[in-house]
Amino acid sequence: MTISNLQKNKHLLLRAGFGANLSQIKNLDQVSLTEIWKKLATNDPLIPIQLKEAGPDFDYQQLSKMDAEMKKEVQKKNRRSNLEINLKFLNQMVHSEDQLREKMAFFWHGHFATRVVNSRFNLQLLNTIREKSLGNFGDLLKAVSQSPAMLQFLNNQQNKKGHPNENFAREVMELFTLGRGNYTEKDVQEGARAFTGWSFLPDGSFFERPRQHDFGPKTFLGKTGNFDGNDALNIILEQKGTAKFIVTKIYKFFVNEKINPGIIEHLSDQFYDSKYDIKKLMTEIFTSKWFYNEENIGTKIKSPIELMAGIMRTLPMQLEKPENLIVYQKLLGQMLLYPPNVAGWPSGNSWIDSSTLMLRLQIPQIWSGLRPLELEAKSDDDVEMGLKNNQMRNKGFKNPNIIIDWNLVESTFKNKSISDYLLQTKSSNEKIIDQFSDSSLKLKIINVMSTPEFQLC
Repeated sequence: MTISNLQKNKHLLLRAGFGANLSQIKNLDQVSLTEIWKKLATNDPLIPIQLKEAGPDFDYQQLSKMDAEMKKEVQKKNRRSNLEINLKFLNQMVHSEDQLREKMAFFWHGHFATRVVNSRFNLQLLNTIREKSLGNFGDLLKAVSQSPAMLQFLNNQQNKKGHPNENFAREVMELFTLGRGNYTEKDVQEGARAFTGWSFLPDGSFFERPRQHDFGPKTFLGKTGNFDGNDALNIILEQKGTAKFIVTKIYKFFVNEKINPGIIEHLSDQFYDSKYDIKKLMTEIFTSKWFYNEENIGTKIKSPIELMAGIMRTLPMQLEKPENLIVYQKLLGQMLLYPPNVAGWPSGNSWIDSSTLMLRLQIPQIWSGLRPLELEAKSDDDVEMGLKNNQMRNKGFKNPNIIIDWNLVESTFKNKSISDYLLQTKSSNEKIIDQFSDSSLKLKIINVMSTPEFQLC
């Protein structure tokens, strides 16, 4: 099967970003891969996400000492701020010209998964990840490891000399760097001792507590010395297994769930030799010939966020209630800032079950106002960010109240094959799509986006 230039261009934009917007679709069949990659690889100075109102500013260790009313008010403010962060991050994915950075940030957001109430800590970590997403992995790892969100989520403020808490050290190795089988329980114990005293101040700044640190000698991953947390991370980075673990995870996310061992070894060696240069690694992936092989195109199931962001890039829309998007994230199983656990979100076939598939197929129709949202979100106030008692049960909240610029959409797709531009694999339902579109360009676009093939990238 010959892969067309159009297919290759779509493939790159879907994997290195969140798909083509209308301005890119206009001449997507004519522009070169080199030109697209040059645009993607050009990173503008980061504009940090900011809140309209700063989240609550106080020592969270004192939360348990507050009365019920004050505690409720603090939690309410945090929920509101976390909702705002969620939507602003999604907005960056949809509208930012810096698509590669936001896609990498989305990847690292799942890799370095945290789930904390403190909106200031969430925002700090997210902006750190966005800033360092294409830089040096070692710098990113250290910055994330010293963030209050991660230290709190993995209980390292409880990690003290004589009473080490192993949670942080274990997850740093198991989930963030080496993977299971590349360290021992002794390494976990000794690593925990190295991280004793790592904590943070009420304002979120990193703080080492000398009285809580174990200054004794430690043997960690084959080395012996009076190690602290930075030493432990440097030793982890010295392991070639770290490069292979990160490369494998990146390959599964950006290329194919089924790995190619030869390519993984080659990329891992390059990544290690470059001293963990993320931008160089991604350039090697997205400019290689094998990335555009047939087996890598249209073979990945879009995550809920990728699906939503992609639709919003194709269909420019104004939302009367942007918070409505939180409901869809929850129903589809991927809430930004709220991963299910420290391992982050699943992938591949785990995104699809009988209820989520039905909703995924219906979203283009719902957002276009052709049908109502008929599913109920399960009650989980922690995830719903305080919405369950009002908007969630309000029928008006289910109504997207979305205005789509269909004139712009139709003018962009005029005289184009809709399926060729929106799908990576041929639909088996072309005749049915034409039949139910009734010669309407708008309906055909909606119907193509409602096919199972649109779920793939």
